[in-house]
Amino acid sequence: MENRLQRGCDALGLQCDAGQRQQLLAYLQLLHKWNAAYNLTAVRDPAQMVTRHLLDSLAVAPHLPAGNAIDVGTGAGLPGVPLAILFPQRQFALLDSNGKKTRFLFQVKTALSLDNMQVHHQRVESFQPSGYYDVVLSRAYASLRDMVSSCRHLLAPGGRFLAMKGSLDPGELDQVAASCEVLAVHALAVPGLDEQRHLLELALRQVVAAQAGQAMARTQNRG
Repeated sequence: MENRLQRGCDALGLQCDAGQRQQLLAYLQLLHKWNAAYNLTAVRDPAQMVTRHLLDSLAVAPHLPAGNAIDVGTGAGLPGVPLAILFPQRQFALLDSNGKKTRFLFQVKTALSLDNMQVHHQRVESFQPSGYYDVVLSRAYASLRDMVSSCRHLLAPGGRFLAMKGSLDPGELDQVAASCEVLAVHALAVPGLDEQRHLLELALRQVVAAQAGQAMARTQNRG
């Protein structure tokens, strides 16, 4: 599996040293172990986990803007855990409302000493962090409109939404055209995976961003 991972990282043009590769594989070992009891992922084969979980997550790394990031609806920690391992100098928050999944993620954080990763067990609509995030990232949302609506209060001024998708549905972009500007649509090539993958990069339009900031300020003042 390490050879598959190394070849995949090389194909993606990523600098991933031996220690980071061992951390990534240790994460997969934990995922495989906990999956038997917690049903964290439908992918059961460890070799397929390398491709469908690790490399699929790492494929967004070349397009990840600078700053702190939150992975909303992270589930078993995808893509948040692989990205936190790859970028130890950056801060990542992982948010999920499922207690079993966040318990697993706390174990991952402890076992792998991921000091740059914070785990939050909460619904995104009620999550009120102490500050904004430069990047709001997710591969969990079926609807781009739902992602923007649920998460816009988390985004820093000038920040970016990154939505991981399979095949591209132009109609989804039309649904958020009033509130968001589409900055880029990246076609991702995941090594070993013969399926479509896309990364949508969006920013809130200025008026919408200002309204979201005012709403969060009112909430914090009430607290």
